[in-house]
Amino acid sequence: MGLILLIILVLLLLAVIPAWPYSRAWGPAPGGLVGAILLIVLVLLLLGAL
Repeated sequence: MGLILLIILVLLLLAVIPAWPYSRAWGPAPGGLVGAILLIVLVLLLLGAL
């Protein structure tokens, strides 16, 4: 379950990279939010909590 969540979050992080013209106006918020969630899930996976 945790590995699937980690894979989904990595894909979401790649999806919010402001590489397309319409997404440049979003700023760093989506990538930062998904990155923070990814970091939390990664730490929980390493600690064995998930």
